[in-house]
Amino acid sequence: MKPYVILIGSASGIGKSTIASEISNRLHIKYLIETDFIREIVRGVIGPDYAPALHKSSYNAYTTLRDSFNYDNEEKLIEAGFEEHASFVIPAIEKVIQRSVKDKESIVIEGVHLVPGLINIKQFENDANVYFFILTADKEAHQERFISRAIAIKRGGAQLDYFRENRIINDYLIFKANSISIPVINNKNMDKTLKKILQSIHEVSEEVFLKHPVELIDLEREIITKYGGKITDISYYVPEFKEPLVRTIDDYDEESVINPESDAKKKESLAKLYALSDNIHSHHISAPDKESLDKIIKELAENNLIIDKNLIKN
Repeated sequence: MKPYVILIGSASGIGKSTIASEISNRLHIKYLIETDFIREIVRGVIGPDYAPALHKSSYNAYTTLRDSFNYDNEEKLIEAGFEEHASFVIPAIEKVIQRSVKDKESIVIEGVHLVPGLINIKQFENDANVYFFILTADKEAHQERFISRAIAIKRGGAQLDYFRENRIINDYLIFKANSISIPVINNKNMDKTLKKILQSIHEVSEEVFLKHPVELIDLEREIITKYGGKITDISYYVPEFKEPLVRTIDDYDEESVINPESDAKKKESLAKLYALSDNIHSHHISAPDKESLDKIIKELAENNLIIDKNLIKN
């Protein structure tokens, strides 16, 4: 059986350490590592003269950049400093994962240094079940966590002083995650966050091809969510295009996802897109287990919503 490699990243103060600890406990994974510890080891090898950004924190590493004048604004400068800081730690993180995979031991790693696109997770996918999540929180909740933590551990004032920088890092991690389809989870509620992560780890998925008018979106969604399912994308098959038009779907399990009745303009736009594609589209449908997925597909078929993939002409 392949080991788990579970990566949980976020800006400082989002709550990733608590979530990572709970995931480790629930999945009985004995190895839980913070990237801050890996960073300290790397600092012992690479001195501040060679890597000044490494010897700063993620949120103030930008102050060490020599070419700060080359950046259009302070936000870009902060992002560059953060990447510079993380880039020294990531090779060591990858070595830790390599050892874990080689020993067939599952591992949970959490930390700000887990930057989507910088860490190469594809190299482990043949030998491990790799799951990568980025956590976020709205500005008020994020600031409140910083204050609560500072009071609880009687330190953390410096991070509060750099709260704006941490928010920029938060937004940057979300941007990087979205660009390569890494799940972003709003950590508003710990139980809900844990549920989403565990569902993602245990779920099964299959691409399903459908043909129905826009008026039957509600029926489609009702069937999928009835069994705890969700969709992660929609591909529209327009005859004049060699490749389908793909749209990513976030938070499909929430009440407000694809209900065009709530937005007349959205419904009108979807109707045009459906007409262009002759009502043909596909979803990657995920469900908590194979039995639930089979029930979803069966009911979609019973309602004449499914089409044979071979009938699609591009």
